[in-house]
Amino acid sequence: MEIIFLGTGTSQGIPIIGSKDPVCLSANIKDKRLRSSVIISCKDKQIVIDTGPDFRQQMLRNDIDKIDAILYTHEHSDHTAGIDDIRPFCHRNGPMPIFAQERVMANLRERFAYIFATENRYEGAPSVATHVVGNKSFKLGEISVVPIEVGHGNIQILGYRIEDFVYLTDVKTISDTEKIKLKGIKVLVVNALRIDPHPTHFNLQEALNFIADVQPERTYITHISHKLGFHKEVEKQLPKNVFLAYDNLKISL
Repeated sequence: MEIIFLGTGTSQGIPIIGSKDPVCLSANIKDKRLRSSVIISCKDKQIVIDTGPDFRQQMLRNDIDKIDAILYTHEHSDHTAGIDDIRPFCHRNGPMPIFAQERVMANLRERFAYIFATENRYEGAPSVATHVVGNKSFKLGEISVVPIEVGHGNIQILGYRIEDFVYLTDVKTISDTEKIKLKGIKVLVVNALRIDPHPTHFNLQEALNFIADVQPERTYITHISHKLGFHKEVEKQLPKNVFLAYDNLKISL
C-alpha cells in the first residue's frame, strides 16, 4: 500500500490569503499546505479521501490519471468543494463511485444538484454512483473499508480504516467503541490543528494523547493550521514515530 498526502492544511490552507504571519511567509515548501486529502494505492485500486478546493491542482502535480473511488469524511467545503473537478475521470471511465454518510450525500445533492440530476443533464457535468455509508464495513473490490465515527464539534463524521492504515481528520472526540476499530494498526493519520485548544478539532496535545492511547506503529499529523508553527520546529518536539505530514509526502506500508 502506498499513500500520498495530497494536502495537509486546514480549511484556509497555508499561506492564508493576505496573511503576514511568519509561517505563512515561510520559504520552506513543507510549510505550504493545500487542503487535506490523501490518495491510497492498494492492490488494484486508487482511492481518494475527500475532494477539497485544491483537488484539481493536487491531481495535476501528482500526475494522477486514475481514481477508482472517493470516500468523504464530511460535508464541509474544504473536504468537498472540488467535486466538480472529477469530470475528466468520469468522462474516461464512467460514473465515479462516491461513498458518504446520508447527511453528507444530501448536502452534496443540494450544493451540486447538476451533478446528481437525472433529467436535462449538462453534457459536461461529472457523473457519480452514490453509496451511503453507515457504521458497517464495506468492500471496494478485494479491499475492506471500515468506517470510524468521530465527533467534529456537534456533528458525527467519518474516518476510514483500510487494512492497517487509518485516516482521521477533523477529530475532536472519539468513543471507546470506535477506538476498538483502531486495534493493531500500523499507520495512523490524525489531525492536530494548532497548539491552543479548539472547539471542534484536536490541538497538538490532544492528538498526542490520542496517539499514546491508540499506539500505532507510526503516526502522521495532518489538517494543520499556521498556528501550529513551523514544520521544522514542530517536528523536533514530536515523540518517536510521530511525524508532521507535508504535501506530496509518500509513505508505504
